[in-house]
Amino acid sequence: MSELYKIVEKILENGKGVLAADESTGTMKKRLDSVGIESNEKNRLIFRETLFSSFSIKDCIGGVLLYDETIKQKTSSGRTIPELIKESGSITGIKVDTGAKTLAGSKDEKITEGLDGLRERLNDYYKLGARFTKWRGVYIISDKYPSKLSISANAHALARYAALAQEAGMVPIVEPEVLMDGNHSAKDCFNKTSEVIKRCYDELYLNKVDMKGTILKPNMILPGTDSNESISNNEVAEMTLECLKNNVPSEVPGVAFLSGGQSEIEATNNLNEINVKNDSSFKMTYSYGRALQQSALKFWSNDINNIKGTQEVFDHRARMCTLAAQGKWSESIENSK
Repeated sequence: MSELYKIVEKILENGKGVLAADESTGTMKKRLDSVGIESNEKNRLIFRETLFSSFSIKDCIGGVLLYDETIKQKTSSGRTIPELIKESGSITGIKVDTGAKTLAGSKDEKITEGLDGLRERLNDYYKLGARFTKWRGVYIISDKYPSKLSISANAHALARYAALAQEAGMVPIVEPEVLMDGNHSAKDCFNKTSEVIKRCYDELYLNKVDMKGTILKPNMILPGTDSNESISNNEVAEMTLECLKNNVPSEVPGVAFLSGGQSEIEATNNLNEINVKNDSSFKMTYSYGRALQQSALKFWSNDINNIKGTQEVFDHRARMCTLAAQGKWSESIENSK
């Protein structure tokens, strides 16, 4: 078995998911500002080390995505962050794009940058301990977006990135995120997400990416945040599954959903319903940021030295997400903590 396949298998085994702790310094500042904590390197490290050394990392988290700052930091015990993650039985990953910038030719849309020098950066990250990677493309929905230009340009970038990641011996997580922002319907989301994902895989094949050594990180099919449409968990699951079965090659081993602005409970409930109904060959799990960390962050902000209490809050959320990835979550289990 290819080493890439082994990495994918380990990340996705037994309902495990990915902790997306790859927030940029700017994004992390917004998170910490929201709970009244100063965003400096020390505080960012304290919070992340608290999560990475929690009990659930071993049982629930197959992979931990990091940002450039974090992968180079050392813990309070002197170990590197990748060493801490490895000792917990998880795999270190790294965000390798350099962010979304205005797309030339379509000023309302974004193109993700970071291909220049990527081969060298990937080799450096491998030496630091990373074994999987992430690149995020973002798309907006409106009556005229996403444009053909946005769909094509971001698909090409995702494919070039994925090919380079595999060349460096790392599993690429391919993240084409159709944003929830807007007043579009769930049907609009279904149609646009289908178009985006199909084009991504056309480009991935063209760039000779080994599908078995990849993970897809898509959005779920949901109405826009400004829409008045009401949709059930059952409908979310059915539309999401139909979209993926129609557009994702069967060789792809797994799908790790982003939470995309859903609350912790919404993201857990929808993931559970997807797994209850999953009749595909794909493992369906999570790659959550806020939907794994938000409650723990709020708790931690009351006393940043209460490591144990913060870990207990995080451990509960991670267990709930892993149960959902197994189709075993319920509201009664959620509330029995």
